[in-house]
Amino acid sequence: MGAVAARQAGRLRKMVYLGDPLSEPPPPDLAAVLDRHRGRHDALVTVLQQIQGLYGYLSERALQHASRELGIPLARIYGVATFYNQFRFTPPGRIQIRVCRGTACHVGASPAILDALKAHLQIEEEETTPDGMFTLQTVFCVGGCSLAPVVIANETAHGRMTPERVISLAQALRASEEGGRP
Repeated sequence: MGAVAARQAGRLRKMVYLGDPLSEPPPPDLAAVLDRHRGRHDALVTVLQQIQGLYGYLSERALQHASRELGIPLARIYGVATFYNQFRFTPPGRIQIRVCRGTACHVGASPAILDALKAHLQIEEEETTPDGMFTLQTVFCVGGCSLAPVVIANETAHGRMTPERVISLAQALRASEEGGRP
């Protein structure tokens, strides 16, 4: 026995089997979604939309459950989910800020508004702040052209925004979320 083999033999590693995480059934809310679409491989986009509606994103565990329960290969599920930009694989922030980039908003300075938010939040588009507070996104037309430029904070539209007003909005949203007064 060589010197290296002797040293390795003295350092045996213990491996503890923690069980199969998917041996448990999916959570009831996820099971309800999957049960509605069992056997319907043509409904994969709908299933992904509903899973994201439940959790705000597509978690690895939820996609594994979907693969197992629906009999769809996990690679196919990821292929579909990554094809469409509507799906997220990371949890969104508690406050989602969407900057409209439609024509009227673009002409009304939405690029400057977006730049101000990026600098203030110190994140890029489609990112979430490290504290999980904000997710910054862009959308192409929210249908509020008469109020351009428009920013949607969670589901509330804020029209006629400026870079200064959007910073004030972000500060007020943070204060409100943290329990303070805006």
